[in-house]
Amino acid sequence: MPKPHARRLFLAHAARLVIAGAALPLAKPALAALPNARRLEFDHTHTGERLSVVFAIGDRYLPEGLQRLNFFLRDHYSGEIGSIDPQLFDLLFQLRQELDCEQPFQIISGYRCAQTNARLRSTGSGGVAKQSLHMQGKAIDLRLAGVPLVDLRDAAISQGAGGVGFYPHDQFVHLDTGRVRSW
Repeated sequence: MPKPHARRLFLAHAARLVIAGAALPLAKPALAALPNARRLEFDHTHTGERLSVVFAIGDRYLPEGLQRLNFFLRDHYSGEIGSIDPQLFDLLFQLRQELDCEQPFQIISGYRCAQTNARLRSTGSGGVAKQSLHMQGKAIDLRLAGVPLVDLRDAAISQGAGGVGFYPHDQFVHLDTGRVRSW
């Protein structure tokens, strides 16, 4: 039989956990209001999903925010979830600031598993590299509503932080955290 003192301590601790858990949903919007919060918004063109997430506070990445981004940017063909390079989110955040745009990024492709990549290459989809950085979680294909594609491309190139591919016919820009290059 537990001692009354131990039981009271257990109940007090459990009550604190319940109260803290109930406050969590209230704390999430407060994160976005912090002056050093880094937030991104997305619309996924294939899944129809939307996401607004704080992924970092200052220079500290938030694990829950990164997990939500990994899930959102999963391979939309297979459902496989990859680990996206947080530097890609830093690049996207900087692009929105440079372009002074509050619109969500429209996602065409994020993470891509090896099987999906091979299938897309075999069907003749243009621009699918054999060793695509999408498979490493280091690339994203997107556009930004209200921003001309050429302006998005130019702003991405000016960052000097990775690869930038321009696909005007397909209406997207490819960004990655690989070596600096453009095509």
